[in-house]
Amino acid sequence: MGKIAVIGSGSWATALSKLLLDNCERIGWYVHRPDRIEEFIKYGHNPVYLSDVAFDTTRIDFTSDINTACSSADTLVLVVPSPYFRDTMEELSVDISGKNIVSAVKGIVPGTDKIISDYMCDRFGCDADNMLVIGGPCHAEEVALERLSYLTIGCHQEHKAEAFASLLSGKRLKTILSTDVNGIEYAAVLKNVYAIAAGIINGMKAGDNFMAMMVCNAIREMARFVDAMSPMPNRQICQSAYLGDLLVTAYSRFSRNHNFGSMIGKGYSVKAAKMEMEMVAEGYFGTKSIYHINETGPRVEMPILNCVYQILYRGANPRRAIEAITGSFT
Repeated sequence: MGKIAVIGSGSWATALSKLLLDNCERIGWYVHRPDRIEEFIKYGHNPVYLSDVAFDTTRIDFTSDINTACSSADTLVLVVPSPYFRDTMEELSVDISGKNIVSAVKGIVPGTDKIISDYMCDRFGCDADNMLVIGGPCHAEEVALERLSYLTIGCHQEHKAEAFASLLSGKRLKTILSTDVNGIEYAAVLKNVYAIAAGIINGMKAGDNFMAMMVCNAIREMARFVDAMSPMPNRQICQSAYLGDLLVTAYSRFSRNHNFGSMIGKGYSVKAAKMEMEMVAEGYFGTKSIYHINETGPRVEMPILNCVYQILYRGANPRRAIEAITGSFT
């Protein structure tokens, strides 16, 4: 995969960089703010995210110039939260069309209704065969705690997926290979939407029985949408990149989207819940994007997505909105 450059400096970028440094001699790392780089080098850890994780900063080529980071690398690992992704990438002026692009972004590019792989190919001329995606189930916090975790690496070229997977694999991190690039990307967006629904249910204290029914119906809803958007023979929706990622995001205390939904279920307004969040709940933005994609495209049956959309963007009462879809559950 050549020299690796990580683009982004949040918790997931920090966790992935730690994994990469376990298997790479050096990496490049684009961090937007120069002052954060100074603090990182001074203290030996990310000053804001996963600050308990120590780094040998002598093996990291930090830069606050995205063009410097991208021009000197063969493989770019994109880990910018989806709401900021387009603005960040618009700063690029160097040619990246021949590079390997690894997306760890769990969202839709703002204003485009495109998943990351499609956007990178359309906007920057990247080759679809050089596009890789990282899927779950995995939380950055548990990687930092060195708990046994699993990642799915997707690429149309299986040898490239295997090559990149070898740079992440270790005693506490296992990898699974897939060729379903688009399916993994859409599933990563949807699981955040359903995690918000799970959080709302939890906040309302609706109980584990109802939560189980929602998750059961959510995975079928995900399958309908993903199959409509990216048909693929023999896709198994119960595999870890789909069901596994949904489960960990819907139930985990580390899930920002679950916690965001839980505040709404407890009575917070959407605005107040957003202000309370220290990090981005990408499902908030993903809900609007997937809703629009479905309304203008396949129009598959998605009662849970529609419910979350009505709560977040139409001011619907959470309890009434959730109760209105219970009759559709099977």
